[in-house]
Amino acid sequence: MTVRSRFLTDHAAIVPATVPFTGPEALERARAEKFKARLGANESGFGPAPSVIEAMQEAVFGNWMYADPESYELRQAIAEHHGVGVDNVVIGEGIDGLLGLSCALFLAPGETVVTSDGAYPTFNYHVAGHAGRLVKVPYRDDKEDLAALLEAARKEKAKILYVSNPDNPMGSWWTADEIGQLIANLPEETLLLLDEAYCETAPEGTLPPIDTGNGQVIRYRTFSKAYGMAGARIGYSLGAKELIKPFDKVRNHYGINRLGQVAALAAIKDQACLQDAVGRIAAARQRLAEIATVNGLQPLASATNFVAIDCGRDTAYARRILEETLKRDVFIRMPGVEPLSRCIRVSTSQPDEIELFGAVLPEAIKAASQGN
Repeated sequence: MTVRSRFLTDHAAIVPATVPFTGPEALERARAEKFKARLGANESGFGPAPSVIEAMQEAVFGNWMYADPESYELRQAIAEHHGVGVDNVVIGEGIDGLLGLSCALFLAPGETVVTSDGAYPTFNYHVAGHAGRLVKVPYRDDKEDLAALLEAARKEKAKILYVSNPDNPMGSWWTADEIGQLIANLPEETLLLLDEAYCETAPEGTLPPIDTGNGQVIRYRTFSKAYGMAGARIGYSLGAKELIKPFDKVRNHYGINRLGQVAALAAIKDQACLQDAVGRIAAARQRLAEIATVNGLQPLASATNFVAIDCGRDTAYARRILEETLKRDVFIRMPGVEPLSRCIRVSTSQPDEIELFGAVLPEAIKAASQGN
């Protein structure tokens, strides 16, 4: 029997209760056992910079205070880092939180959003929560199809177009010039939400210049990935003042974690440690590619902190490999939509966790292949 409160809005009553990602903690509770390697959530197993840890340790005794509701020092540091004005920056609870606020600001019920089929599901979750109409465009050659996305935005008169560069879950990327062409050809009624969560690990020439004079683009960055601070929940958006200032109308002004705020300020100032982390991520990506190849699987080129690995068959086979890997105490994930779901996805981390994955993968493949 369905239980419904009489106070729910009609829309809230019909939205399915979904969780975009099942966390490793939930899986551990179900299996009553901890994972030995956590390689499925696109976190950085390398952790934050020593300077960031020190800043947080020094600030912990001040955690009785609320965070600065304007995040002024952090916004100022980010603005200086990117060469923009402080009014072109807004801080939020990770990119996830900022995407939800974006839907609250820019998406009226029934308006159309165009995205890629299989792209970051948390964004779709927010669109559903705000009663948007979602139009999905298939990937092409394991990449978001920019031309098809643009055509769909035109055809559907989309209010919002969502693109991630580099991309989750495949790790692919487009060049700055190609993204620039997308921006230049946006329909006048369409706002581009450009998710750049993995921008720090992308090759040179991936990111177009930040243009705060363009009132059709909001760019999203985070401290969760290369900076190694996923638990701090600090992200930020960059854009024209007329796009960024309205966030003050809907954001939770006291929702930012004070220690996260302190950590992000230390992190943005320590670019040397960031570059060291990026190098370690690249080395781990290479090692994951080697492990995949030696086991007869095909690693996809990645500009992120994870590697998508083509299992060479169908979704059912990839899922069996996933499940057999989980049984061997290594947490990984896989894309949720065909044909992307022929792959598994493995995050970069410390060498011991990567080598544990390397040890269990042939066992998982053997078990997955039995009887087939």
